[in-house]
Formats: sequence, C-alpha cells, structure tokens
Amino acid sequence: MHRKDEAIPIEYAREIAAGIPSARIVELQGIDHWPTVGDIKSITGEVEEFLTGQRHEHLPDRLLATVLFTDIVDSTRHAARLGNRGWRELLARHDDVTHTEISRFQGRVIQHTGDGFLAAFDGPTRALRCATTVAERMQGLGIDVRCGLHTGECEIRGEDIGGIAVHIGARVAALAQAGEVLVSSTVKDLVNGSGIAFQERGTHMLKGVPGQWQLFAPAGQLVPVDHHIPVKRRGFQAFMADRISRRPRVARTVLRLSYRR
Repeated sequence: MHRKDEAIPIEYAREIAAGIPSARIVELQGIDHWPTVGDIKSITGEVEEFLTGQRHEHLPDRLLATVLFTDIVDSTRHAARLGNRGWRELLARHDDVTHTEISRFQGRVIQHTGDGFLAAFDGPTRALRCATTVAERMQGLGIDVRCGLHTGECEIRGEDIGGIAVHIGARVAALAQAGEVLVSSTVKDLVNGSGIAFQERGTHMLKGVPGQWQLFAPAGQLVPVDHHIPVKRRGFQAFMADRISRRPRVARTVLRLSYRR
C-alpha cells in the first residue's frame, strides 16, 4: 500500500510490487507516509480484506437519548431594539439560565447555536421538566423561547450527536409558539406515569421526516381522581383543568410549582 501524494514517490512502491510474484499494489488517497497517521481506516480496511476476504462495516456508536432544542423567539428584533452591547448582555443571561437548568436536570449541552441550545438527556421526564423551567424563567428576562423534544437513537460523533432523532427534535421545536414547549408522541408515551398532563397540538408533517407526527404540549400536573368527591365538585375540577390547559403560561407555572413540592 502506498499513498498517492506522500513525499516518497509512488513509483518506488510500484517497482517493489512488480518484483513480487502475484503482488498487487493498492494506491490510497492522502499524504501521510506512516500507517498510524491520517486516514487509518483505509489501511486497516485493506488489511482486513486481504486477511479475511471481506471488509466488515463498522456500525457507528449509538445511544438512546431525549434531545431538547431551544430557540429565542424574535431574536433579530430583540437585537435591533437593544443594540449590540445590550443584546450580548441579554444573551449572556440567557446562556447562564439555560446552562444552569440543563445541568440541574442532569442533561448535557451538545451545541450552542448562538440564540439557542441543543442538549441531550438520558431521561425524558427530566428533559421535559428542564424545558418547561427554561421557558418559564426566560419570561423574567423579557424574552420567550420555543422548545422541542424527541426521544430516539442518536449517533455519537465525538462530542456531537446526530441522526434522525436529532432532526425530528429540531423540527418539533420549529413548530412551537412563543414560550411554548412541544413534544413528540414518543416523549409523551415515555413519561406516562410522571403525572404530567398534556394537551394535543395536532398532527403535523415534519420537513424531511416521513409520516405524520402528533405533537403535544405539557399542561400542568394530572390531578388524581377521588371517587368520593361529589359529582358536582368533580365537574368543577374538570372545568378548571380545561381552563388551565388553554393557558400555556399558567399551566407551566402550575407545573413548575409542583416540582418544588
């Protein structure tokens, strides 16, 4: 084997191969002379095929994770209103809050997109609670964020992650309204039993993703049904639950307060 563009001319390798019976020279791309430098896989692949007769495909490392995307709503308008210095200061406070909450809910920051974040969690309930808390705290800074969550297998790419699950999470976040948290039906099903209530947000086509996807927004905590409560009182609770679910900011406040209990 010899790399075509390395310092030692490839003609030397061809001459050596010509003097060995039944030898075949393999010309590889690249400039590195030492086999342990540069594109090592091209060399190990040729060696594996020579010794075994075939080359095995090495599957990428994968992990099951809940991905969270956040994005500041109307970031350009805020930047124009505040000016460069004011916008930088607001972004710094936004970043501090988001980092703090992701860490508190045991997540990991994967990417900082300038006015948003991509984070990964090993549990969907913690990811969802992180998202609702971030959305609530941003209102104190005078801004709204949109958040989207999805759970699926992700490819590990060094410190980064990729794969269709990440794309779905980004598409879900893009459909969220100002101050809203949206989740896929996968997340909703996985947090069943956590006590978190959801409101339907319709069925959508996600750009570049096959099929239709049903989305949901968290709407506070489920209230356990007490069968000893009179029917009239139960009707009032249902009425209030419906009213709260129609006001996302109130629902998030109730949900946040329930975490502190």
